[in-house]
Amino acid sequence: MSGPQSFRRMASHDVLVQAQHDELAHENFAQSMHHTVFAGLMPGNRDAFEARVRPQFERTHKRPPRDRQEVRAAMRQDPYHQLWSALRRTTQEMMWQAAHVGIGRDLAAMNRRAVQNRKHVRGSLALDPSVELPRYITAVDIHCMPGGYTDEAGPDDTYAGAMYDRGVYSITQGFLGPLVDGIGRTVAAVAQRKYADLKPRRILDVGCAVGHSTLPLCDAFPEAEIWAIDVGAPMLRYAHARAESLGKAVHYRQMNAEALKFPDGSFDLVVSTATMHELSRAGIRAIVGEMHRVLRPGGVMINVEQPQYEGMSAYDQFMRDWDTFGNAEPFWGTLHDMDLEQLAVDAGFRREAVTQTMEFGEGGQVYRVGRAGEKPKPNWFIYAATK
Repeated sequence: MSGPQSFRRMASHDVLVQAQHDELAHENFAQSMHHTVFAGLMPGNRDAFEARVRPQFERTHKRPPRDRQEVRAAMRQDPYHQLWSALRRTTQEMMWQAAHVGIGRDLAAMNRRAVQNRKHVRGSLALDPSVELPRYITAVDIHCMPGGYTDEAGPDDTYAGAMYDRGVYSITQGFLGPLVDGIGRTVAAVAQRKYADLKPRRILDVGCAVGHSTLPLCDAFPEAEIWAIDVGAPMLRYAHARAESLGKAVHYRQMNAEALKFPDGSFDLVVSTATMHELSRAGIRAIVGEMHRVLRPGGVMINVEQPQYEGMSAYDQFMRDWDTFGNAEPFWGTLHDMDLEQLAVDAGFRREAVTQTMEFGEGGQVYRVGRAGEKPKPNWFIYAATK
């Protein structure tokens, strides 16, 4: 795996922060530190587990650890894991802090540029102040992003969107591409390859954030009408301005996906990308039910996530579950333990119409790192169903 991609490779658009030299240097340093901790130091956790933690556990308990909870309790006492975990959390916060420097300086101008972009007529934006924001979104700053998705300082605020745009580029090391759209391109490729007869005319992106994964749908299905929803007003202001600047027609709406304001059978394709792990158990159930409701017969639901824990060793589950406890992702483990096939069946999908597969990212991007010399493995979990 090569090193992280410089912020100079991030594709420009009208509302992207106009970062100065020192701001770019700050962001690139924080990103490189995160890469070092994530890719360079993470394998040492397994060495610590195999050399010290598991043998000590087996001497004490006369058996190996049964589950990730027992592995976590034991690993938290190990100095290497303590140091690595502290460094990973610190570098996560460093990336957001680095992004904030330029955004804070340029925010007023970005807000004005976003307002100016609303005069374009390709897509549309409609915000709804009456939308009830789910507590599972507002109670924590998800993945440590300051203010989360929904905090706003004024009627034209785009801060959360600006932070998310640069933050996700940094967290994923730039490997999702200059437009941070690798997951969206993967969704589009899966839809075209596995559901070649679909030919969607109306598509809905649920939990769209700033539209990283929405815009590839415009390119893959140029005849389709694209809708995208999120609960965060500042995310949607930024998303709409970004789409208009990049010449894409998307209809953005502020909406709680647990109660979509669309009629039954409104869409041919409904997607979500890296959204479900931020939902409560009740929220996931409600949203999958709504996805089923708004699909027409024959329509397809596609969700992209990290893989489920079933079949993984207790140690691998523990390491993947770090985000639940260390990265303000309280429902990460909740999703990855769920029986998603049964969830889809409960929502109304036929059992035989539900699929769960692993796919390589479109363009081959991989930022989940294994040991040196290991062959890359498919890195996106695809949870899909046909109505």
